[in-house]
Amino acid sequence: MIKSVKPKKALGQHFLTDLTIAARIAATVQDYAIPVLEIGPGMGVLTQFLLQQGSDVTVVELDNESVKYLTGHFPQLQGRILEFDFLKLPLQNLFPENFCVIGNYPYNISSQIFFKVLDYKDKIPCCSGMLQKEVAQRIASKPGNKAYGILSVLLQAWYDIEYLFTVDEHVFNPPPKVKSAVIRMTRNNVTDLGCDEQLFKTIVKTGFNQRRKTLRNSLKSLLPENAKEKITDNVFDMRPEQLSVKQFIELTNRITNLRKS
Repeated sequence: MIKSVKPKKALGQHFLTDLTIAARIAATVQDYAIPVLEIGPGMGVLTQFLLQQGSDVTVVELDNESVKYLTGHFPQLQGRILEFDFLKLPLQNLFPENFCVIGNYPYNISSQIFFKVLDYKDKIPCCSGMLQKEVAQRIASKPGNKAYGILSVLLQAWYDIEYLFTVDEHVFNPPPKVKSAVIRMTRNNVTDLGCDEQLFKTIVKTGFNQRRKTLRNSLKSLLPENAKEKITDNVFDMRPEQLSVKQFIELTNRITNLRKS
C-alpha cells in the first residue's frame, strides 16, 4: 500500500494539510442529498470528510499514484475512483440526475473546470471548493471592479456566488506561491437568459478580450456595417467591466435587433 503521494508540479498538485479547512470545504455540500463528484482528491484529505458526512462520493483523479493511494486507503470508494482527466470526462454518462461538484482544484485548470461546470449547469445545483484566490475573486467580483471579467459574467448569469474564506499558503504541501480561497456557487432560478445565449457568450468574451476599449469599438466585428449611425445607446460608450449581467443580456438583444434591421 502506498503510504503517501509526492505532489507533482506538472499536475498543479498542492496537497491541503489543514484538516479543519478540509472539513469546512466538505460542509459546503452537506445539505444536498444527491451524488457528489470530487475533482483531484489527491490523498483524500477532503474525501474523508465527504464520506464522514454521508455524501455519495465519486472521485476523478488523473494521477496514477494518487489513484493507488486512494484505492488502498478508502475501500468504501471501490468502483467510484475514476482515473481520468475531468475536462474530458463524459459527465452525462456518469450522472443521469443532478449532482454536486467539489474539490481542491488544480490551479492550472481551474477556469476550464468552471467553464465545464457551466456546460452542465442544469444538472449541477452546487459547485464549491478551493482555488487560487485571484480566480476566486474574479468569479465572485461585481461590476466596476478590476477582477470583474468573463468568468464573473458567464457564471453569475446562472449561479449565485459566495466567496467564503481565504486560505494561506502554509497549509499546503508544497506551499503555493499564491493565496487560495474557497467559494460556493449555487444555481439560481434562471432557466432562460431571454437572449441568444451563444451571442451573449461571444459578446462577453469579445468585450473583455479588449477591455480597455469601449464596447462601440471592441464589438465592431459583431455589428452590421450600417450599424454605426443606428447606435445611440449609451451602453456602447461603456467598457465591459461597467456592465451587469442584466445589461449584457440587454446589449445582446440590442445587437440581435441591429442585425435584423
